[in-house]
Amino acid sequence: MLRPLLAQLAVRRLGPGRPRTRPVAVIGDKAYSSRGTRAMLRDRGIKAVIPQPSDQIAHRTRRGPTGGRPPAFDPVAYKGRNVIERSFNDHKQWRGIATRYDKLATTYRGGVVLRAITVWLTT
Repeated sequence: MLRPLLAQLAVRRLGPGRPRTRPVAVIGDKAYSSRGTRAMLRDRGIKAVIPQPSDQIAHRTRRGPTGGRPPAFDPVAYKGRNVIERSFNDHKQWRGIATRYDKLATTYRGGVVLRAITVWLTT
């Protein structure tokens, strides 16, 4: 799901010019620590701030010198992930998003956008 999400990403600039389509970094949990995900982000020039699971660390160290270098990890940037998690938890307080009853992705996305608007209006 990361590839389609990044394909839809567009952040408008303050002045003239086309929108930005490449974030500086992607912060993810250990589930996104696959070789393919890291390669895709590297190909697009995006910094991956994703910790490695213990089984991947053990496998790399078990291979010894041929296991390669551990991927770069910025613990300071990773601390900002809690803001994103709290936002998800706030959105999931709305029953329509938490239960995911919608059959179409566009309907679900509309609900997420509507919830974001209501959260933004109450702050």
